[in-house]
Amino acid sequence: MADIGQLLTLRSPSGQPGPRRGLELKKIGLIRDGAVLCIGGKIVSAGTTKDALRDPWVLKNRKKIVEIDCAGQVVLPGFVDSHTHPAFVSPRLLDFEKRIAGASYQQIAEAGGGIRSSVDAVRASSKPQLAAQVLRAFEEMAEQGTTTVEAKSGYGLSLESELKSLEAIRDAAKRWPGTVVPTLLGAHVVPKEYKGRGPEYLKIICEQMIPQAAKRRLAQFVDVFTERGAFSAEDTEKIFDAAATHGLGMRAHVGQLSETPLRHLLRFNVASLDHVDHVSDADVAQLAKRDTVATLVPGANYFLGLEKFAPARKLIGAGVAVALATDYNPGSSPTFSMPFVLSLACTHMKMSPAEAIAAATVNGACALRLQQRKGSIEPGKDADLAVFDCKDYREIPYWVASNRCVFTILGGTPCAAGGNA
Repeated sequence: MADIGQLLTLRSPSGQPGPRRGLELKKIGLIRDGAVLCIGGKIVSAGTTKDALRDPWVLKNRKKIVEIDCAGQVVLPGFVDSHTHPAFVSPRLLDFEKRIAGASYQQIAEAGGGIRSSVDAVRASSKPQLAAQVLRAFEEMAEQGTTTVEAKSGYGLSLESELKSLEAIRDAAKRWPGTVVPTLLGAHVVPKEYKGRGPEYLKIICEQMIPQAAKRRLAQFVDVFTERGAFSAEDTEKIFDAAATHGLGMRAHVGQLSETPLRHLLRFNVASLDHVDHVSDADVAQLAKRDTVATLVPGANYFLGLEKFAPARKLIGAGVAVALATDYNPGSSPTFSMPFVLSLACTHMKMSPAEAIAAATVNGACALRLQQRKGSIEPGKDADLAVFDCKDYREIPYWVASNRCVFTILGGTPCAAGGNA
């Protein structure tokens, strides 16, 4: 790739491998008239076109190189969407209409809608049907610049259906050139057959789901919806203990609808705490001392019609590592688009375009513990790139709900915006 109008490398200005914080979040490593050389699915060099054309290896092998002209375009690391729920069957249109009529998230859930309303369809679906649905989501995400996706189960809520969901994610991942990080979310809500018997379901998660997902290598992480009406902080600690015992990473939904005390959860090596709409000053100070990433998902706040968004400026100012993700799901954030999430981050959480891009790339990689391979354009990392038809990177969040992505490169494999690899 050569003659790139703006190449955003996202290289660390300090040389440190961890997540970007504070003022460093604005450092995007911009190179004008840039060039990137990729070989065998890896980035070999990134710099100016002038320097690339002087490289002895390039001079010797120029005729063998497939050159992509990116004149007047913006190239950045492929987005790392570190929070998605793609293993579902159908949209929740009744919930959508009820919300328009004034029902709250909690009221819809109490009436039998919400997460539980997606469960019957997932349980009834075949694994190939579910895998096809997941694959369609991955392909749509790639068309908008995403090259790495964290994918949760969570709509099966039984041992059989949670494992089936993870198998469907695995099968879809084999047919997609991007990178997929599978997460077990058996602790989404307590299913209706266990109403009033939450401890029994918690035992199934800890003693059956987690051990089997780990043994069969179906998940890299375990997630918990830590919220009123779902799982308590004490429940989450038990689930985290089981995850740690079986060698799985940990992440959690926290503070979406009400404040979740984080002190006891932070004794674990938690990769990411997500939503974080309601958080105390004391917990912000604790988060700032750790590599745990606060993953913000403004698409959910937007779609639910909430006035309150996560306090991004407070978190960034305190030194917390902040990432952005779509939270793609059928109930509260049915969007594949990371550029749209960037736009929401800028307009509703007052993040700058540079901060939003860093949060959606390098910090997203940190949220998945993939920063050694993903999130920036530098030698040795995976050849995951997104090319946008823009003269200035700030146009990516500026053009609201518009897809300016021309194509992505996923592990060295080009994928056009039409979805054809």
